Amino acid sequence: MSSDDSPPLDARHTVPERTDVLVVGAGPGGSAAAAYAAAAGRDVVLLDAATFPRDKTCGDGLTPRAVAELGHLGLGDFLTHRPRIDGLALHGWGAHQLVRWPSGRFPAYGSAVSRMELDDAIRALAVSRGARMVQGAKAVDVTMTGDRIAEVVVEGESGRTPITVDEVIVADGVRSGLGKKLGREWHRETAYGVAARAYVPSSRADDHWMGSHLELRGPDGDLLPGYGWVFPLGDVAPGPLPLSGGLLNVGVGALATAKRPAHMALRPILEHYAAMVGDEWAITGTPQLLTSALLPMGGAVTGIAGPNWMLIGDAAACVNPLNGEGIDYALETGRLAVELLADSTDHTTRWRDLLVEHYGLAFSAARRLAGLLTMPQTVPALGRPGIRSARLMSMVVRVMGNLITPDDADLVARAWRTAGRVSTRIDDRPPFS
Repeated sequence: MSSDDSPPLDARHTVPERTDVLVVGAGPGGSAAAAYAAAAGRDVVLLDAATFPRDKTCGDGLTPRAVAELGHLGLGDFLTHRPRIDGLALHGWGAHQLVRWPSGRFPAYGSAVSRMELDDAIRALAVSRGARMVQGAKAVDVTMTGDRIAEVVVEGESGRTPITVDEVIVADGVRSGLGKKLGREWHRETAYGVAARAYVPSSRADDHWMGSHLELRGPDGDLLPGYGWVFPLGDVAPGPLPLSGGLLNVGVGALATAKRPAHMALRPILEHYAAMVGDEWAITGTPQLLTSALLPMGGAVTGIAGPNWMLIGDAAACVNPLNGEGIDYALETGRLAVELLADSTDHTTRWRDLLVEHYGLAFSAARRLAGLLTMPQTVPALGRPGIRSARLMSMVVRVMGNLITPDDADLVARAWRTAGRVSTRIDDRPPFS
C-alpha cells in the first residue's frame, strides 16, 4: 500500500460522521473484530477512550487456544521472539506437578506478552487493514430509531459528537459503559473474580513454564478461594511497557459471589505472594505497576445483543470462571461477531444462541465449580488430593486452558460436556440469557 492511498492512522480526536461498523473498545476482542471487518471490505471505525499504547490489568498469559487465534488473525509472527510456554508448574499442599499443554487441535505451547504490547499490535493490524482509529474518545450514549441503534454519541476533547452507524460491536471491557446503556446487566449471584497483577524483574524470565499456586494464602496465613500465578515475559525490550529487561507477570486472583463477596486487600496479598515465590523464581526486585480488576465470568450477563449490536469478550462476560482467562474468548468472539454480520440482519437472539453453542456447557459447569470453590472448606478438600494426581491435573489444565472442543470425543471431553448438560438443566441462570 502506497503512502498516497494508505488508511488514516490514529486520528486521535477526529470523530467521523458515519461508519458501516463501529467497534467500541480496542482491546484484543475489539481490535480483532475491527481487523476482520476491515479485511472483509467494511468501513470500520475503531474507538477507544484511552490513548495507545495503554496498560491493562491482566495476567498476560496466552493459552494455546489464544496462540491459535492470533495465527488465524494473521499475527502468528508476532510471537516469534516471545516466550514459548510448554505448560504449567502447579504447586500446592506440599506437592507439585509439571503439566504440559495437551497436543491436538491447538498448538502444544502458549506464550506471554504484556497487554500494553499485545493490544497495540492487534490495534495496529486493524488500522493497517483500513480501520479508522479514534483514540481518547468515549462512547457515552446512543440514539435509537425503533429498536436499532442509529447513532452512537462520542465524548472527546471537542465535546459530544454523534456517529451514524449501521452496526455496532461493543468491546468496552468488564464494566461496559455502552453495554449498560443498551441494557446489559451483570448478575453477581454467580461466581466472579477479583484479581491483581504486577511486574517483577527476574533471571528466570525466559522460563518455559507458567507458575500456578493453587494454595493461595494471605499475609495472615488464611487460605483464600483463589490462586497465584507467575508468567514469564522474557527479556522485554524498551518500548511501550515502562519497564524492560527480564520480567515476570506475578498476580493473584480470588473467586467470589454476591453471597460470599471477596472482602480482601489485594495489594498486601500480592506483595506477600511475590515474596513467597521470590527465591523459586529468582525475583530481584519489588513488584511494579500493580493494578487490579473485577471480572464478570462465565457469561453471567444479560442484554448482550440487539438488532444491530453485539457485546463481545469481557463485555459479554466471556471469561473462564476457573482462572479469569479471557484473551482467547475475546479474539474468538471478535471473529465470530464479524462472521455473523455477513448473514444476520437481527442479532438479538442469533448472537446469544451462537455464544451458548460455543461456550454454554463449559461456562455453566465451570461456573458451578467456581461457586463451590468460594467456600473455604472446598478448596483443600479438592486441592489436596487433586494436586497429587498427574492425570487429574492434566484434566484441570485442559479445562482451565479452554482446550476442550466440540470435536473432542475422548473420555475427559465427554465427561466435561455431560457435566455442562447436567448443570444447565438445573441452572435457572443460563449463560447469556
